[in-house]
Amino acid sequence: MSIFSDNIRFLRNKKNLSQQSFAESLGMSRVRYSKYEDGRSEPPYEILIRISKFFQVSIDLLLTLDIRKYPIDDMVNLPDNNKVLPVVVDSEGNNYIEIVPQKATMGYLNGYSDPEYIESLPRIYLPFLGHGKFRGFMADGDSMPPFINGTCVVGEYVESLKDLKPGKEYIFVTAEGTTFKTYVKSKKNSLTVAADNSFYDPYDIQLSDILQVWTYTIGILPKDYKPYLPDYAHLKDMIGDLKKTVQDLEGKISRFPS
Repeated sequence: MSIFSDNIRFLRNKKNLSQQSFAESLGMSRVRYSKYEDGRSEPPYEILIRISKFFQVSIDLLLTLDIRKYPIDDMVNLPDNNKVLPVVVDSEGNNYIEIVPQKATMGYLNGYSDPEYIESLPRIYLPFLGHGKFRGFMADGDSMPPFINGTCVVGEYVESLKDLKPGKEYIFVTAEGTTFKTYVKSKKNSLTVAADNSFYDPYDIQLSDILQVWTYTIGILPKDYKPYLPDYAHLKDMIGDLKKTVQDLEGKISRFPS
């Protein structure tokens, strides 16, 4: 199944149409249409246009937005263009993950809704991620702690800020850049987020500054990454020193009269 197949099934049922009657309105057989609705086949452009005109919903939204989450009457009034998400697919309909390189981070803030710009980004394909729209962002400097430089942080597109869950990690794309933070709570005009490092206080991101939000899904570590492992030999020596110190203190205390 895909977002598109889920959407056309939902829209058809909202209009109380059978597969047969809807297929006839599109000028095709029920068997052929059922393959689109079941996700077994992708419609050609001319059929996409007919479906879009029939439901009066843009092709962009049919392909990229789970419209079951929005009232049908409000489809033409969805908030700004953040909902129209350009995607890159191959001839077989596989949904690629575009990667935003470090040097392209600022350019992404201007081109995130431009299909030509998105198509120019390098991309990978991770079939095990399954259903959804994913994008990768490169950790750089202090933008995405605890990830080190060179880590590709992959997130799944969040269609509505109402879907954010407290305590869950997200990649926030704002007018200032890209940052990885834990969502805390919503306010009237802002979101409160926090870093993993408790040394830093939570802070607010203005809703007007938010361009996109992506749910953290997976981190792809750089080639030469070595995980931090404690020095167990050093820890053993420290524990031994502490035991000796405690024994010395106990000996001194025992010599005091009770």
